[in-house]
Amino acid sequence: MNKKTRAQKIAKLLDKLYPDPSIPLKHQDAYTLLIAVLLSAQCKDARVNEISPKLFKIANTPEKMSRLSPQEIEEIIRPCGLAPTKSKAIWNLSQVLIHRYEGKVPETFKKLEALPGVGHKTASVVLCQAFQKPAFPVDTHIHRLAQRWKLSSGKNVKKTEKDLKSLFSRDTWIKLHLQIIYYAREYCPARGHKIEQCPICHSISNS
Repeated sequence: MNKKTRAQKIAKLLDKLYPDPSIPLKHQDAYTLLIAVLLSAQCKDARVNEISPKLFKIANTPEKMSRLSPQEIEEIIRPCGLAPTKSKAIWNLSQVLIHRYEGKVPETFKKLEALPGVGHKTASVVLCQAFQKPAFPVDTHIHRLAQRWKLSSGKNVKKTEKDLKSLFSRDTWIKLHLQIIYYAREYCPARGHKIEQCPICHSISNS
């Protein structure tokens, strides 16, 4: 079975398991999604979902966030880890949004990636989930499964993203990135993986 055929088979199985996946991070709009994704770096979504509502209750816009000090933000988000770095990035990017973009989150890779603390994956998530623009964010789960499913050599995240984009049609990228994340968490863990309990790995290994 070649990569394209394997990819099509995987997509069909994912559609059956997760026909309408929703983003696991709590948010209200593009700005709160941006902050939630930034908080999720090296932190589980469940923890972010415990902490972000506390922050958004006080500051859910760039204007409100800029009225807090980085230290006040840090105090709230400390359980998410990397709090000193994340709090400064949140405060600084809020300032940039106010002064450069009238308090609105920009809708291009170039402008998003220029914001403090925002990398390519974060920008990809915001573009596809907040603005429904085709992007294929690759996190550790997707990077790992792309290797396990032999869809990519997995040398780095950039290469994995390029390989997946070439295998799956553009109109499926937004849904697929969520489907693969949910699948990885439920059936295909990094450790203790049991192929007989993993529908996709079991299916493609027998093809």
